[in-house]
This record gives sequence, C-alpha cells and structure tokens, in this order.
Amino acid sequence: MMNIRVVGDQIGVEVSGVDVKSISDEDFAKIYQAWIDHNVLVVTGQELTIPEFLAYSRRFGIIKPHPSKSTRHPDYPDITLLGVNKFGPDGKLNETIYRRGAEGWHTDGAYEKIPFKATQLYALAIPDRGGDTYFASGYEAYEALPQRLKDQLEGVVGAFTYGTPGLLNPEDEDWKPALHPIIRTHRESGRKSLYFDRLKIVCLQGLEKTVSDDLIADLKERMIQPYGQYVHKWSVGDIVIWDNRCSYHKAAGDYPPEQDRIHWRVSIKDWDAASVPN
Repeated sequence: MMNIRVVGDQIGVEVSGVDVKSISDEDFAKIYQAWIDHNVLVVTGQELTIPEFLAYSRRFGIIKPHPSKSTRHPDYPDITLLGVNKFGPDGKLNETIYRRGAEGWHTDGAYEKIPFKATQLYALAIPDRGGDTYFASGYEAYEALPQRLKDQLEGVVGAFTYGTPGLLNPEDEDWKPALHPIIRTHRESGRKSLYFDRLKIVCLQGLEKTVSDDLIADLKERMIQPYGQYVHKWSVGDIVIWDNRCSYHKAAGDYPPEQDRIHWRVSIKDWDAASVPN
C-alpha cells in the first residue's frame, strides 16, 4: 500500500510501498502532486533496470542528455553515470568526479535556454558513511527576502553559464550565457521562488557592475534558509527527484574515496519545453 509522508519542514516528501515499474496513473498523479507540493520526492526500495528507470522518469517530462558527454552511459546517453571511474590509470583520485555536485549550492541546468525542470537520481551503490545530498527551498529563500529586495529584483534577469570546469569536452566549453528571471513564478504551483545559482551566475542584466556584484553577493548569503532544508541519507534503491525551478542542492563530497557512491542520473525538461517561458 502506498504511503506518502513529509520528511522536511518546508521541503521533502517520501513515498514507500510502491513499485514504480507498475504504478497506476491514479497513484502517479498523487506522487506527482506530492513532488510539486514539497520540491523533493524520495521513492524508496526500488529495483530497476535502466529502461525501467527511464520509463518512470519520462512520466515527469522529456529526458535530455546532460552536456557532459564524457559521463554519459555508453549505451544509454540519456543517463549520466555519477561516481564511476573516479580513479585514473595512475591510481590518483579524480576530484572532479569524486566531488561532483559538492562544489556548492546550485540548481541544475540554469545554463540552458530552457532550464531543466527536474533532476532524478537512482542509487546503485552507497558508502558506509557520508555521501548525503542536501536540498534547500527556493520558495523559502524568496519569502525570507526583505521587501526592498523583492521589489528591487522583480523583473531583473540573470545571466547564467556552465559552472563546473573539467566536465565538458573542449568543443563544448564556449558556453553562451542563458538569461532567466531571478524572481520566478512556478508554472504549476503558482508560488514565487528565488531562481539563483551561486556557481553559474555571471551578472544581473541591465545593472551597473558594482550594483550587480553587490546584489549577487547578498543573494549568496540569503539563498539558503535553515528552516527550508532537507538532508537525504541514501539507501540502495532510492529514487530522488528534485524540482530545479524552486530548489537548490549540493552533494556532501565527504564519503570514503575507496568506497562506491554510484547513481544513474537523468535531466528532465517539460513536455512542452519549446514553448515554456524562461
């Protein structure tokens, strides 16, 4: 029997007692709404093949291959492999792979003209300790802004670019910044969120550089609210999806390097992504 329970104060919900391979449309609608309401959705206890994981993921939207071609699955390019090949031929730890996602709080796909709606991970191997993923609510970040900042940022557009060095092929590194509103109204929930990424933000369009720089520095301090966070401690078989339109995340980057922390990852856009406004 499906059970849905809230796991965080303002963000995070867990679903148990389901098999996503055979879930009905009625039950999926409940899961989808729980995700919209709580930003981050955990489904526990799954045993999936890649085609089964992809089929479930496509119920949320259209899967788009991640721009990091070197980390795509060789047979399933829609899948990004996280945590594999982290040691080079010389036995040295590749920090870019080991600490991927742990560089700081961010939202996936802000560098895209139409950002990723969601990111979904499926856990294949988990270390004995560490390796958690942290999430924070963009809704709460917006609500916590003083009214003067809400007014100042309304209608302001940010320029975002790809922010993780070492993951793109040389021919893909000349990334033209994408433009998105800093205050974003979620098209499904109707709530306002602070759309921000401290790693990918370049500037705020139409503002003097000093004003833009000062505002960005201020938002870096305000984007994470302590009462709007959820920490996920992984188990093998967990599926976690988060809403990039209204939340931030980061990996801990603290697990024993000699142990495995391996996930399948997909990047998801809306079904009508070509017509969705930024």
